[in-house]
Amino acid sequence: MFTVPLADNAVLCPLEPWQAPEFLAHMDRARAHTDPWIGWAGHSTDLDSARATLQRYADRQAADAGRIFGIRVDGTLVGGVMFPQFDAAAGNCEIGVWTEPAGEGRGLVAAAVRHLIDYAFTTRGMHRIEWYTSPANLRSRALAQRLGMKLDGTMREHYPHNGVRQDKEVWSLLAREWKPSA
Repeated sequence: MFTVPLADNAVLCPLEPWQAPEFLAHMDRARAHTDPWIGWAGHSTDLDSARATLQRYADRQAADAGRIFGIRVDGTLVGGVMFPQFDAAAGNCEIGVWTEPAGEGRGLVAAAVRHLIDYAFTTRGMHRIEWYTSPANLRSRALAQRLGMKLDGTMREHYPHNGVRQDKEVWSLLAREWKPSA
C-alpha cells in the first residue's frame, strides 16, 4: 500500500474494506466529535456497516467516482479525507474530511486536502472542487477559506440531521484559482 507523508509521524493512505475493524474502532473514537457535522459517521456502527462503508468507496474507486483515504499518526488512524463524488467527465468533484480529536490541531487535514486538490486538478484535470459544510462548523469553514475556496452560497434547511433541518454551505475552488504545492 502506498503512503504520502503529511508530517514526521503522519501519513495519508488509502482505506480499504479489509481494514474495517480498524476503521470501526476509529469511528467509535470519532463519532461524538464528527456527528454534529456529518451524518455518515453514524453509518459505521458495527463491523458489517464499517465494511459496507469502505466497500462503497472501493466500488466508487473502481468506477472512478470517489475514493477514501485515512490519516495515520504513529500508525493509528485518526481521520481522513475523501472524494464523496468524483465526476471526471463533468470535471467536478467534492472533497470531504473528518477527524477524531487526536488528529486535530496539527495541520494534517489541511495537508491531506492539499494532496487531494493537487491530484484532482493537476493529475486528473478536474475543473471544480466543491466543499460542503454547516455554517456552524467554524473549523471546516476556516479550512475552506485557507485553501482559497469561495463561498458559493447557503442552502437553507437543506437536510435533516439529528431531528433538525440543517443549513448547508457550498464552497468551491476552480482549477485556475489553485496554486499547486511546490
